[in-house]
Amino acid sequence: MNKRKLPIGIQTFRKIREENCYYVDKTAYIRRLIDEGTHYFLSRPRRFGKSLFLDTMKELFEGNEPLFEGLYIHDHYDWQVRYPVVRLDFGSGNFNEPEILHKEVMAQLDAVEKETGVESPYDTASARFRHIIQMLHSQAGQRVAVLVDEYDKPILDVIDEPEVARANRDFLRGLYSTIKSSDAHIKFTFLTGVSKFSKVQLFSGLNNLKDITLDTRYSAICGYTDADLDTVFAPELPGLDREEIRDWYNGYSWRGQEKVYNPFDILLLFDSREFGAYWFETGTPTFLIETLFKRCVSSLKLDEMMGGSDLLSTFDVDEIATEALLFQTGYLTITGEENLGGTSFYRLGYPNREVRQSLNRSLLRYLVKDATRQMANSVQLYRLLEANDFAGMETLFHAFFASIPYEWYTNNDIANFEGYYASVFYSYFAGLGLNITVEDSSSHGRVDMAVHFNDNIYLFEFKVVELASEGAAMVQLQEKGYADKYRGLDQPIHLIGVEFSKDTRNITAFEVAGV
Repeated sequence: MNKRKLPIGIQTFRKIREENCYYVDKTAYIRRLIDEGTHYFLSRPRRFGKSLFLDTMKELFEGNEPLFEGLYIHDHYDWQVRYPVVRLDFGSGNFNEPEILHKEVMAQLDAVEKETGVESPYDTASARFRHIIQMLHSQAGQRVAVLVDEYDKPILDVIDEPEVARANRDFLRGLYSTIKSSDAHIKFTFLTGVSKFSKVQLFSGLNNLKDITLDTRYSAICGYTDADLDTVFAPELPGLDREEIRDWYNGYSWRGQEKVYNPFDILLLFDSREFGAYWFETGTPTFLIETLFKRCVSSLKLDEMMGGSDLLSTFDVDEIATEALLFQTGYLTITGEENLGGTSFYRLGYPNREVRQSLNRSLLRYLVKDATRQMANSVQLYRLLEANDFAGMETLFHAFFASIPYEWYTNNDIANFEGYYASVFYSYFAGLGLNITVEDSSSHGRVDMAVHFNDNIYLFEFKVVELASEGAAMVQLQEKGYADKYRGLDQPIHLIGVEFSKDTRNITAFEVAGV
C-alpha cells in the first residue's frame, strides 16, 4: 500500500477524495442513520471529525456519486435522487454579543438564497429559515436535508459571560424550533456540537431529536479505531512504536467495545513522527481549570469520577455539572459501566497519556502562575526521582508550597486540605507522564498514590496533621502492609509518608523508608 496525503486540517470531503488523501470510511453509519430515523443529534469533543462527517452527508444528499466510489455506501444508495441541503456552520466567528449571532445566521441564509435562487421577504432568522426550507422543498420536489455544525459554539464561546450566553441560547432555541415546525418539508436533520444542552433549555422546541451520543452502535462514528490505524494508515506505522501510539492517544469511549483515537493527534503524529500533545495544545481550558479550582476538585479524583447518563448530559449556562464539563469536552471519557437498580452509571477517567499529562500541567500552571518556573520544577523533580534523592524532593515541594501566595488560600475555599496538597503531588508526577495509580487497592486497604518509575515503586501516603512530625502517614504505610502487593515484582519499594500542616500550609514531615 502506498502512502497518501495526510488530510491535516481538511474538513471538506470533496477535497479529501479528489486529492487522494487518507480517508476512514464512515459511510456505513450514514446509511444506518438514514434507514432508522430522521432527526439526530451527536456530541463529540473538538477536532474529532464532526465537520468532515457533516460535509460527507452534504455531498451524499446532493448526489455527488463519483466522490463515493470504493466506499461502503456507493452500492447501497439511490444516486438518482438528489436532495436540497441547508447547512449552518457556527465553527467560526465571534459571538460575544447577541446581535452578532443574528447577523451571522442572516449572512449564512443569504448565501443559501444566493446559491439556490430562493428569495425570502422575512427579516427574522427563524421565519426566513422556515421559508427557505419550504421553498427548497417546493422547488426541488424533494424534502430538505438540514445540517448544523457546532450548534453550541455561540453559547460556549461566552459561557463565562452568563447574560450573553443566555441571550445566544434563547436565540438558538427559536432558530432550532423551526426544524420541528418544518418537519413535513425535511428529509433528514443532523446537529453536532461539543456539549449537550438540556432539551428543556435549548431543544424545548425540537424534542423529536434522537441523541446518538452514547448509542453503542455509533460509538466509533467519529475518530479512528485501532483497526483503522492498522489498515488505512498502515504505510505510516513503520518507525513508530505501536504500543506507544496506544498509550499516548487511544482510549476515548462512548460505551462502545472499540476505543477511538482523536484524528487530529494521529495525523500530526504521522506528519512529525514525534509524540506530542497536539489535540490538547489546540485548546485553552482556562474556564475548565478555573471551574475545577473553584469547586475544589482534587486532581486525584479526576480519574475515578462517576456519572449517570442524565448527569453527563447536564450542561447549561446556569448549571454545568463537573462530570459533564469534563466528559463532553474530552478531558475524561467512559472507562466502565455499572447498572444499579436499572440505572446505568459510568466510571470516568483520563482517556490517555496526552490528556492526563497535559491537563495536570495546566493545573500546576494555574497555581505557579509562571510557566517557566513550573517547567523547571518538573524537570528538577524528574532528575531527583531518577537519583532517588528524597531529601531534594522534600526541599523542592517545600519551596513550591511556600511560594503560593497567602491570598490564594484566603480567596479559595479549600474544604479538603489533604486532597488539595495530595493533588499537587499527583499533578507534578502525572505532568511528567509517569505511570501512576491513585488509591491502589490491596487486601490491606488503599494506598493514596503508587508511582512506577525506572524499575522502582514509590508508595505515597498523605496526611494533614495538627502537630509537626506526628509520623501518622508512615505508620499507616507500614502497619497496613501496602508494600506486600508489590513484592512479587522484585523491584525496590520506597514508602513515602508526607504530612502537611494547616497552620504553616506546608510540608511538616517527609519520611522515607525502604522495603
